[in-house]
Amino acid sequence: MKLLDLLEKKKVLLSDGAWGTELAKKGVEPGGCPELLNVESPDIIRDVASSYVGAGSDIILTNTFGGSPYKLAKYGVEDRTEELNEAGARLSIEAASGKSLVAGSIGPTGEFMVPLGLVSESDMVSSLARQVTAFVKAGVDAVIIETMTDLGEITAGIKATKDNSDLPVIASMTFDKGVKGFATMMGITPEKAAEELEAAGADIVGSNCGSGIENMIEVAKLMRPVTGLPLWFKSNAGMPELIDGETVFRETPEEMGAHLGDMLAAGATVVGGCCGSTPDHIRKFRELIDSL
Repeated sequence: MKLLDLLEKKKVLLSDGAWGTELAKKGVEPGGCPELLNVESPDIIRDVASSYVGAGSDIILTNTFGGSPYKLAKYGVEDRTEELNEAGARLSIEAASGKSLVAGSIGPTGEFMVPLGLVSESDMVSSLARQVTAFVKAGVDAVIIETMTDLGEITAGIKATKDNSDLPVIASMTFDKGVKGFATMMGITPEKAAEELEAAGADIVGSNCGSGIENMIEVAKLMRPVTGLPLWFKSNAGMPELIDGETVFRETPEEMGAHLGDMLAAGATVVGGCCGSTPDHIRKFRELIDSL
């Protein structure tokens, strides 16, 4: 439980920034299987992880976001689930060099669970457990189930972690702002998410992706009154814009950092960046957190 101990000691922890947009800068083409890079181009993955360690992250993630058997099956490498997840975890652990903690990342499988789809709860749990056991073998400090929109899937991830490890689990959902307020694509509000995820056994709850930091502040204000758990927030560097066929995130480290105080005041205890955020954004957050 090193993560929770460190949080108790420091009160506010800094996570890392985006992985996908950083990999794209290094020439990784969209449409491929990022997890294969863990064994085919490990230096690229190590570089991204190291850049966030150097920027001052207390905790970094792993290049395993799409490492579920369901996702890997789309590339014909489902049988390499354990290998690719363990390799991704080891690369982040090597880069961390004891300076940062490491959380194994589990992202959406892309499958619908019963009754909307064909995947049963037991099948989802056993599928995600393959990632968890690989993380445990590598020696990560925590598991994060992130960018989720369905309560069934994310609670299956919590169960898979709790059943197969003693690691703290971070449960993070993605909310969009509509005419009725914030909710996931599946209609889950921040308040319901916080309550249900705590009941399911999560150690830290929160949100990532989908919004810039100003919207994340509003989500934090909704979650904070309904749970006593630490809150995790990783916002995009502004909302995405399509310019000349390329998705661009315009918010600078200074612009994002200008809202960090309000984010912490709203109840956030772990902060970082998602799509479009860079080591420079994280470095700015480190400077601001240290000054506070």
